[in-house]
Amino acid sequence: MTTRYSRCARRTACPVARRGLRGFTLIELIMVIVILGVLAVFATPMLKTDGFKARGFHDETLALLRYAQKTAVAQRRSVCVNLNSTGVTLTIFATNPSTGTCSGAQNLNPPNTPRGGTGLVGTPSAFQFTPLGSTDQSSNVTITIANAAGITVEAATGYVHD
Repeated sequence: MTTRYSRCARRTACPVARRGLRGFTLIELIMVIVILGVLAVFATPMLKTDGFKARGFHDETLALLRYAQKTAVAQRRSVCVNLNSTGVTLTIFATNPSTGTCSGAQNLNPPNTPRGGTGLVGTPSAFQFTPLGSTDQSSNVTITIANAAGITVEAATGYVHD
């Protein structure tokens, strides 16, 4: 008399339902991982990253403007902010009170090198942060960045915000 378990000792005698519970082989698992890797390599560039780049450019510009204002106050010298389509350039005057235009000032190197980018729309002219932290403009400076929120610099206080 054969028992149910002794009959399954041989592979050919096991019922089909018992054979299906063995799982996947290592080769099958590796092939699935390879196929997913190949799909990821070709699918990743198709993702739209414009929003991420625009937000990064917005945050970088915001940080550079805040850095310029804080440097002007800390150094007690005017800091010029030049905006162009690829980013922000900062220069600082050698003396206080500042004499002349921004073209005579020396470069101000921020602690981190800005990556820059494109996206400034209708860039305003250059402006200065005074040693008191305010700007030399009579009205607020508004900076528009494509695909991101705009940046406002308050004229009276120099406060930089979204």
